[in-house]
Amino acid sequence: MPLFENREKGFEQMFAQNEAARFRALARRNRALGRWAIEQLGLTGDEAKAYLEGIGGTSAMAVADENLVDRIYAEFQAKGVVGSKAQIRNKLSELMAIAIQQVQSTP
Repeated sequence: MPLFENREKGFEQMFAQNEAARFRALARRNRALGRWAIEQLGLTGDEAKAYLEGIGGTSAMAVADENLVDRIYAEFQAKGVVGSKAQIRNKLSELMAIAIQQVQSTP
């Protein structure tokens, strides 16, 4: 029985590590997306800092990707920034790939 218990613990540890890595990647991606949106919107100073906290903060981790896309798209529309939801989704995917690579290369 110890063999199966050890395997089970190993799988549990692997799952926990994978979830932690996923969380770190999502956090990195959201911060990068926030920085990109700030640049597109032309925000600076306290306004940029508050925006980044809203997009890249831990409270945003529970927000679905499509909700982030909708939020940024609405803000782009309000500020007259030219962009589409598809463009934002593409940026989201691009930044997620980069974030995963960064998390995997970090010891």
